Amino acid sequence: MKNRVKEIINVETPKLNITDKPLSSDLLGKMNAYWRAANYISVGQIYLYDNPLLKEPLKLSHVKPLVVGHWGTTPGQNFIYVHLNRVIKEYDLNMFYIAGPGHGGPALVGNTYLEGSYSEVYPNISQDEAGMKKLFKQFSFPGGISSHVAPTTPGSIHEGGELGYSLSHAFGAAFDNPDLIVACVVGDGEAETGPLATAWHSNKFLNPISDGAVLPILHLNGFKISNPTILARIEHEELEKFFEGCGWTPYFVEGDDPEEMHQLMAATMDRVITDIRNMQFIARDKKDNTRRRWPMIVLRSPKGWTGPKIVDGLQVEGTFRAHQVPLLVDADHPDHLKELESWMKSYKAEELFNQDGCLIPELAELAPKGIRRMGANPHTNGGLLLRELRMPDFQTYAVKITSPGAVEAQDTLILGNFLRDVTKLNQGNRNFRIFGPDETISNLLGAVFEVTNRQWDARAVKSDEFLSPDGGVLDSMLSEHQCEGWLEGYLLTGRHGLFNSYEAFIRIVDSMFSQHAKWLKVTLELPWRRKIASLNYLLASHVWQQDHNGFTHQDPGFLDHVINKKADIVRVYLPPDANCLLSVFDHCLRSRHYVNVVVAGKHALPQWLTMEEAVMHCTEGIGIWQWASNDQGAEPDVVMACCGDTPTLEILAAVSILREHLPDLKIRVINVVDLMKLQSESEHPHGLSETDYDSLFTKDKHIIFGFHAYPWLVHRLTYRRTNRNMHVRGYKEEGTITTAFDIRVQNDLDRFHLVQDVIDRLPQLGTKGTYLKKLMQDKLIEHKLYIDKNGQDLPEIRNWKWSSCRTLAKARNNPK
Repeated sequence: MKNRVKEIINVETPKLNITDKPLSSDLLGKMNAYWRAANYISVGQIYLYDNPLLKEPLKLSHVKPLVVGHWGTTPGQNFIYVHLNRVIKEYDLNMFYIAGPGHGGPALVGNTYLEGSYSEVYPNISQDEAGMKKLFKQFSFPGGISSHVAPTTPGSIHEGGELGYSLSHAFGAAFDNPDLIVACVVGDGEAETGPLATAWHSNKFLNPISDGAVLPILHLNGFKISNPTILARIEHEELEKFFEGCGWTPYFVEGDDPEEMHQLMAATMDRVITDIRNMQFIARDKKDNTRRRWPMIVLRSPKGWTGPKIVDGLQVEGTFRAHQVPLLVDADHPDHLKELESWMKSYKAEELFNQDGCLIPELAELAPKGIRRMGANPHTNGGLLLRELRMPDFQTYAVKITSPGAVEAQDTLILGNFLRDVTKLNQGNRNFRIFGPDETISNLLGAVFEVTNRQWDARAVKSDEFLSPDGGVLDSMLSEHQCEGWLEGYLLTGRHGLFNSYEAFIRIVDSMFSQHAKWLKVTLELPWRRKIASLNYLLASHVWQQDHNGFTHQDPGFLDHVINKKADIVRVYLPPDANCLLSVFDHCLRSRHYVNVVVAGKHALPQWLTMEEAVMHCTEGIGIWQWASNDQGAEPDVVMACCGDTPTLEILAAVSILREHLPDLKIRVINVVDLMKLQSESEHPHGLSETDYDSLFTKDKHIIFGFHAYPWLVHRLTYRRTNRNMHVRGYKEEGTITTAFDIRVQNDLDRFHLVQDVIDRLPQLGTKGTYLKKLMQDKLIEHKLYIDKNGQDLPEIRNWKWSSCRTLAKARNNPK
């Protein structure tokens, strides 16, 4: 192949025009026949229940009772697939196909069936008449497959049910895969979405030396469901300049005559592969990783190409009416049955398949072989390529704890040192990256820049920091959509990574998380799909640390969204300190096929557990903190529970007040790291049994629960438990630009409100409780007056230490 590359580079490539005809008449005929076969298979999937080869006249009983599918994009995608097959064979390319248009399922399923990869994965869908019948019946049919490209489709890493992320996934797959070309078909409706419109700028991050290439193919068929598309209706010059302005070299393939289009597409494909090989060869030979203007293709073809032209007197081909099912074939439209039969017979299946239903050998020969087939490319089943990360010993990064709360640390700053060394240990393999929208330094993970840089291929100036074409961090694009999409593509092709983000703005990718979680759920049910590395979120700059950002940056609702997904997939961790964060993140980076959400703070807070204690606590996920409790040997009067770093601080501060003023009160302190421990074991694999839950929280004592996020989430997780005396304090949509403690006060999560809560639930406290409650109310007024005058929290808040309470210090050393 090296000789072939040099030969390509030296070839003069004049401007393409319609007279460029690289296909011989024989090859042209065969490729057109293969395209017809793909179209036939696609129509059959949409319509047919029986009679797959039309060996008998078509009857209504041969048609599915409910015809569902999308034809409009399908013939164009079939056209692209056959041309990609040719260049894969011609240039021995390592390439796979991402189908961005929403419901192009018939095309990808049909083409993987024709090339044989589908039948290898699903042997019951054999390459004969019986298998073809099953292939047709299963499409959009109960117990079958969806109408879009899905995890069930070999060769796919991209769910076709949601638009906007195909190009982001393509770039994620290409990063650190220097021999790979990702052909990404972008629908012109999809191109109107915000994420896709932004994704064109991903080319500023592609290193021609160490990364692969992305070949975008914008499929302009002119219409969405019932409206025209913008990019199809602007002038040619405007469209060309748009893509040139985004840093691409666009090549146009436009028309509707199959013979002319095949020749033009073939010439264009030769040109763009030449361009890609040329750019990569020069970059790698000269070690020149400056940004290239990569080629892309704009394919303009009729929507519903080769399908019914006119139905019931209305134009269909080339209009929005071809988008879904162009012919309604049922008892109410008897004339359409003949039209369907005529349409399918126009592809001349008898010339394409033998009597047994097998694709004839001269056409089957057009498909690549083995793993060069796009449906069998190992990158599309990333678990096949997944290698274990090299991991440092996380315990060596421990914060030294002499006693609970005696020292303060910034949790994510400590984690940054660990991630720095994870990055360093895996640089040779280039299989680990950190992603985030310009928040790596802000979230205190800047230590990673001691060993790597931000990947950046655009222009740099002297004052820039940590920019390099071959960096291991992708955080230089202020788009959560792109970072999420890049990471997903990276994971799906067999690598590891994490996404760090401000907690409030991770909500931007709610729908992307949902699609990835659904992908993981479905692939767990497919034996041929191998597990991939987990999608790891680190959410920092969280709701309780917004001294200067205020209300706009306060939204912990991602946790509510996450737990709606299948329990087999999602995990949520809220470590209370740095040592617990290290333990949790070591586990997450080693895990497989989960979505792990970790919430951690970056401001200095008290540190509670030694590393040995943290490992034990995180392994269990939940536990009684005996050193903070005084109910040993007796039933507690109240349970004080906490989940999250800030709630842990306030619960412990409340406990210290209660212990000091009400020393006879028996208090049990419970800390939750693994949120899903609260759910029943029948609902989540991490959930506690009823017996274990009751032994911790009791069956009838009042539980005052300080929670990081919206209070009702805890109620949702625990509503089936025996003990219904759950009183949760968390974020309730109150906030502004104020002090850290005042945010807690506004949401009733502060120590003073928590003490009042306990008193309100325990009338047996009598007069002592009444006077303590009055003291807490006075403290709240004092707090408000002080911050309004001084702009900072009370000294007793800023300087509070757990060890300042003598009775508590004794409790750790002399537990009863």
